[in-house]
Amino acid sequence: MKRIVLETNRLLLREMTLSDMGALSSILQDERVMYAYNGAFNEEETMVWMQKQLQRYKDYGFGLWGVFLKDTDEMIGQCGITMQEYKTVQVPEIGYKYWHKGYAVEAATACRKYGFNTLKFDELYSIIRDTNVASQKVALRNGMNPIDSIVKHYRGVDMPHLVYCVRKDS
Repeated sequence: MKRIVLETNRLLLREMTLSDMGALSSILQDERVMYAYNGAFNEEETMVWMQKQLQRYKDYGFGLWGVFLKDTDEMIGQCGITMQEYKTVQVPEIGYKYWHKGYAVEAATACRKYGFNTLKFDELYSIIRDTNVASQKVALRNGMNPIDSIVKHYRGVDMPHLVYCVRKDS
C-alpha cells in the first residue's frame, strides 16, 4: 500500500515503491534535472537511490517521498526529510528535486511543517550545491538562512555546498 505522508493544495507526497521506478528513472536519468549531481544517474545508480529511500522509510519512518500532482497522479519529483552528515553529526535535511512551477516551495514548506510538528525536530537543514541557484532560492523561500559552506566529494568531484538552516522558533 502506498502511504500518503503529506498533502498540499496541488500535491501528494507519498512513500515511493518499486512500482514507481519508471517515473523515478525519468527524473533521475535526466541530465537537466540532475545537473547539480554532476550528471544523470544510470539504471544501477537509480536503483541504489531507490533502495536507500526504502531503507530510510524502515529505519527512520521518513525519507525522500515521491511528489505527485493531485490532478494527474504524475510523479514530478521527490521531496522529504533525510538524515545527512554535517560537521560529523547527522542532521535532518529537507531535500527536493524538481523545478519552475512553484512545486518545490509548496512541497518543501509542507516538509518543514512536518519536520517540526510531526517529527519534532528543533532545526532543519538543506545542504545545496553552490551552483544550484534554484534550490537556494527554494531554501530562502522556505524560511532558511545560509549558515555555512562545506565541500562534499561525490562521483569523483569535490563539490562546494551551502548549508541552510531554519529553527523551529524562528
